[in-house]
Amino acid sequence: MSERDAIYAFVAAFAIAAVLTPLTGRVARAVGIVDRPRDRGLAERETPLLGGLAMLAAVLVATLVFLHPTDRTSDRVHGILIGAVVITVVGALDDRFDLHPAVKLAGELVAAIIPVHAGVEVQNITLPFVGAVDFGSLGEPLTVIGLVGVMNVVNFSDGIDGLAAGVCAIAAAVFCIIAFDLDRNHAGILAAVTAGAALGFLIHNFPPASVFMGDAGSLLLGLLLGCIAVEGAVKTQAVLALLFPLVVLAVPFLDTTFVVLKRMKYGRPVYRADANHFHHRFSRIGFSRRRSVLYLYAWTVALGAFAVSLRFVPYSDHHGHFKAGWTAVMAALGLVVLAASAYLVYVLEILKFRRLDAIRVRRARPEASPEEVDRDVARDFETGEFDAVARETGEFPRIQP
Repeated sequence: MSERDAIYAFVAAFAIAAVLTPLTGRVARAVGIVDRPRDRGLAERETPLLGGLAMLAAVLVATLVFLHPTDRTSDRVHGILIGAVVITVVGALDDRFDLHPAVKLAGELVAAIIPVHAGVEVQNITLPFVGAVDFGSLGEPLTVIGLVGVMNVVNFSDGIDGLAAGVCAIAAAVFCIIAFDLDRNHAGILAAVTAGAALGFLIHNFPPASVFMGDAGSLLLGLLLGCIAVEGAVKTQAVLALLFPLVVLAVPFLDTTFVVLKRMKYGRPVYRADANHFHHRFSRIGFSRRRSVLYLYAWTVALGAFAVSLRFVPYSDHHGHFKAGWTAVMAALGLVVLAASAYLVYVLEILKFRRLDAIRVRRARPEASPEEVDRDVARDFETGEFDAVARETGEFPRIQP
């Protein structure tokens, strides 16, 4: 296996997903599996689901043709593929019948257990300044929990055209680079396949989308990325192995954490969808769907580049000794990424929202005092329940006093 195989696998997966996605969209329309506009969503028209089926076909074909596992990795690769089939079926059933959350979670657990039972398991990790930490018998259940967590993180973040597919494609590309550098070639090729399938689907999913991946696609991508992270990074002796997936998938992780904490704060079920994701908040301050996803793509690219630099920049001898010059470079890169993250989360979502929402309140209630405006803005910001602000047109929706 080599980088050339990964390139071939990427191209094959891309082409298969690009060709099959419109076909799965037609099938979805024929059987009535469509997403309809909802108050919490950003879709403007009925859109077919099941794009995940096209990605699954791309992953299966490209992997079986271009990934030639060794005796040591064969069972793990086959376990990942079988788990991918199972989770795609579970997701497709959820797209069609809106499964009870407990049933859906049971399906996710089964899909995660399959690759873990085949050997996709984190038995120990190496932590900076600590050394190796052995999980012993807890390795399997912890890995299952981790895989289910990644599936739901991707699933939760799939709420606007092109977001999940683009972010997952970027993440898979980063994992591909890291896996090959760590001599985990099978994981590198699987990452290339995942990136190709996601990008091939993205052709039809970038705003305005003609097809949605549905839970069949988001859960599939989550399982694949989780398995790739385990096989290609975490399941190694690399000192920062555990940090790689946390950095690469930081955008969906932060989005999901923000939303779950918000739901818990107001006593809402964590599995009940709402309109408090990053992309919803960008929309409410006047960003178009394209602009929203492009900003989130850029954020993911910045984090991915930082993860790659953690592996390739020679700032340490990996035995606790740091090189001052390169360490300063890494610190500077980290500050840049942190500043970009702060800009997106704080300036775009908080400061601009406060300013624009204050204008909206003043236009709706000219007689309101500054104290009343501040109270209304604080309440809107706290709950997240406020009207969109059409920043670019200058038109502000009317509200009742």
